[in-house]
Amino acid sequence: MTKGIISGGVCGLITVVEAHKRGNGRIKLTISSNCENIKKLAAEMDEIDPYDEIFRTLKLTRTCDVASQHLPHPSCIVPSGILKTIEVEADLALPQEASIKIEKLY
Repeated sequence: MTKGIISGGVCGLITVVEAHKRGNGRIKLTISSNCENIKKLAAEMDEIDPYDEIFRTLKLTRTCDVASQHLPHPSCIVPSGILKTIEVEADLALPQEASIKIEKLY
């Protein structure tokens, strides 16, 4: 099992993604969040074929397709966190913390 904990930033909302590899090669996702929009996304993201998801262009992934239907902000980092969690659970990447640091310089 791989767990991703995603902090959305200024919204202050946290999303937890748990990915479990199944015997059929698919990844079972459990996504919990205190964001209502992410809850809608999670309702449509049950199982994923990791190879189909990871080896597509970004705009063709199921994750980004579902996100585009439910997330009002295209800069939301949760879809990237979901993809990273899937990638690690499928043994297509090593587990490593990732971050985005934003500073406004005057």
